[in-house]
Amino acid sequence: MATADARGNGIHIGSVRGAFAIGDHNTVTQNEGGSAPAADPAQEELLRAVRELRGDLARAVHSPEVTALDEELAGTEDEIADSGAAGPGRLARLRTALTDAGAVVGLLASGAAVTQAVAALVGG
Repeated sequence: MATADARGNGIHIGSVRGAFAIGDHNTVTQNEGGSAPAADPAQEELLRAVRELRGDLARAVHSPEVTALDEELAGTEDEIADSGAAGPGRLARLRTALTDAGAVVGLLASGAAVTQAVAALVGG
């Protein structure tokens, strides 16, 4: 709800949820609850494996390679959640990060799962 301040000037808006507009002749369009992206089983498997590896990496000793891998895993997770799939560029960067952090990834079953899921999606 809009009200004047103590001096009688301005507008104060307590809280807003959703889309809104202030002023004359504005148009607001809000699309909520749209349909979720179609679930590709291979992408769903990658997402599950990425989440598991991120959990395992949280307990690992961090190095620059592990930090870079965790950042790529987070980006992959976000991309799949937002669009339903990790694109080719993201998969290539993830594959490189997995290789660079190979010493840690090789010790974790979750690392092998992510590596296999990426290989299945990019072929090889």
